[in-house]
This record gives sequence, structure tokens and C-alpha cells, in this order.
Amino acid sequence: MKWLAPLLVFAAVALHAQDSERDVAKISEAMGHMIGKNLQALGLDLDITAIVKGLKDAADGKSPPMNEDECVQAIASIQEESYSLAAEKNRKTADAFLALNQKEEGVVSLENGKLQYKIVKLGEGQTVESYNSPIVRYTARYLDGQVFGTAAEEELVSLNEAIPGFSKGVVGMKEGEIRTLYLHPDLGYGNQGHLLPNALLVFEVEVIKADASADAQAASNKDESLPILQSALESANLQ
Repeated sequence: MKWLAPLLVFAAVALHAQDSERDVAKISEAMGHMIGKNLQALGLDLDITAIVKGLKDAADGKSPPMNEDECVQAIASIQEESYSLAAEKNRKTADAFLALNQKEEGVVSLENGKLQYKIVKLGEGQTVESYNSPIVRYTARYLDGQVFGTAAEEELVSLNEAIPGFSKGVVGMKEGEIRTLYLHPDLGYGNQGHLLPNALLVFEVEVIKADASADAQAASNKDESLPILQSALESANLQ
């Protein structure tokens, strides 16, 4: 692949950089590690023995079993199939989790099998309405606990631009309240964007201010802009 060329150049330079002190075995092993990391990033179950054979054959000037374009197309086909299988598996996991989770003490279902929340800390201030633009803090993670997005600082959220599950889950929260939201992929990102396809999403959200619309307008008039949830997603924190 095209990513391999820079690695080969690096290896060639490294092997000739210090003739008296070089350690060919270590450099070769390091080269193997770099190639391995790039292969791992493809997300494919590859045959390492066959890869090594391909490296040796290439060094010996032998022809590959398929040309580069054919190889790229084959990899794309396998990745697409793997993506579809992962999406199906994750969706079933989301369905099963929400079915069980609704039976847990303190869990409230806003949409049957699609959206649930649990209050972590009660609030006492103004209540968030669907037309508000609240200021929040949040942490977003997968079901296994892996964090894929966070806003430790106060962040303005435009509810009409956020994903449906987040918007619906925040409406009704009071200032100072902290909720854990459980979003089915139908109300999250489904198989779109850069997240795991059809993954169930878990948000821990704290409402700092129920409606900051006036503040947001003032900031806009000064050519300033507070980040909103959607922009955070587009920067790969949540998408």
C-alpha cells in the first residue's frame, strides 16, 4: 500500500545511517512493528505468516498474488462486511441492555427500548425546556466504559442540533442536576459518523444553566462563539 513506501524509506535511511554502530536486527524488528501497527489499523484478521511470505517474495522480486488495486478493493470489501457485522451485533447488544436496564432501580424510560435515564444528583434550579440552549458538562462513553467524548468545561448546547437522544434526555433537567442517559443507536448516531456502528451511547450530563440563549446571542454579536455539542461531534470527539 502507499503507506508502506515512507516506512521503507525510513528503514533504508536507518540501515545506512550508522554503519559502525547499527543493529540490523533491532532496526528490522522495529520496522516490523511499524508495519504491524499500520496493518492493525485496518481492522482485518490477517495472516501474519502470509504477510511475511509476501515481504520475502517482494524482496526476491517475485510477483504478488494480486496487484495493488485488486488488494485495495479486496480490503475495502472485507472492511465493509466487518462493519455490517459489527453494526448488527452492536444493535442487538443495545436492545438487550436497554431491556434489562429498564428494570434497574431508579432508571426512567423516556422512550420504550430507546431512551432511559437515571438521576445521579438532584437539581433545584430552572428546568430545561425543549427550546432552550443549556450550558452543560458531559462525558460520553460506550457501554464498555470507553470514553469517546467529554466536555469538562462548561459548554453551550443547541438542543435542535444535538442528537435526538441527548436533546430529549436533557429536557426536564434542572440546573445542578446530573443524569446518566442511555441512548439506543436509533436516537444516537446509528451507523453514521466515526463511532462504533450502532453502538449504545451513555452520557453523564450536568446542567449548569438551563437556558443561555441570551448569553449565546451576546457572544455572537461580539464575533465570539461558544462550542456546541454538534461541533464537538464533528471534531471526532463525539462522532
